[in-house]
Amino acid sequence: MHVDTTGPEGAPVLVLQHGFAGSARNWRPQQRGLRDQPVRVVAFDARGHARTAQRFSPARYALADFVRDFDDVARVASPDTPVVAGGLSLGAAVALHFALAHPERVRGLVVAAIPPGEARGFSGEADAFAELLEREGLEAAGTRFVWGPNSGLDPQAAQWVRKGFLEHPAPALAAILRQTLASLPGIEALRPRLAGLEVPTLVVVGEQDRGSLEACRTLAGALPQAQLCEIPDAGHVVNLAQPAAFNAALQEFLASLAVPVTEPAPSPAS
Repeated sequence: MHVDTTGPEGAPVLVLQHGFAGSARNWRPQQRGLRDQPVRVVAFDARGHARTAQRFSPARYALADFVRDFDDVARVASPDTPVVAGGLSLGAAVALHFALAHPERVRGLVVAAIPPGEARGFSGEADAFAELLEREGLEAAGTRFVWGPNSGLDPQAAQWVRKGFLEHPAPALAAILRQTLASLPGIEALRPRLAGLEVPTLVVVGEQDRGSLEACRTLAGALPQAQLCEIPDAGHVVNLAQPAAFNAALQEFLASLAVPVTEPAPSPAS
């Protein structure tokens, strides 16, 4: 796994996974925002993405594979103490399932813009997206499903998203769509397990994120120790759209876990 780590050795560890077709680079605003704090931020390129070299195999991109990878990264980064586990979109689903599988390994949980799962929203288009990737390649599939005129992205954001998307292998992305996103469990299906997850959780979502807003609200209501932060003027990639507001909510949450950060001033977004 390609891993980007910032922060001092021996400090509490925050492990972050990006979303589908993202990379560890997506967490640079958070790494910069915490650079003066005694927190070790570990971001990594998930299998099939960017700088993590994975030979394509259609059986190696299931949700369980991503959860095992997250566990491996967390154990290397913090072998003896629990971590704060976090992620965006697909990465949020992975972090949540890591916490469900290994609650003893989790000090806190940060879930940003979790997908609705099942056959709704983006997951419902997974098969068509995968077919277009295989038939016409990254540019055509990305234009239709990621940064095209119906994406809601402004031109600068669309250009940035396109640049990142084109660095991934199309066969791996197609396999992830079919193996994970097309069958990702919805929050309601997880509700009985969520009720027993006694882990402090920060759920973050952009107020303009039509795909994930309701799922995040439902998740926050289903978890016993969750707080919900809805950030104005932000869509799906909430940590990049409004990094200052996201970082303020993150630092406040870390402070509540007794992670020794300097607590920020109260933010309207939190």
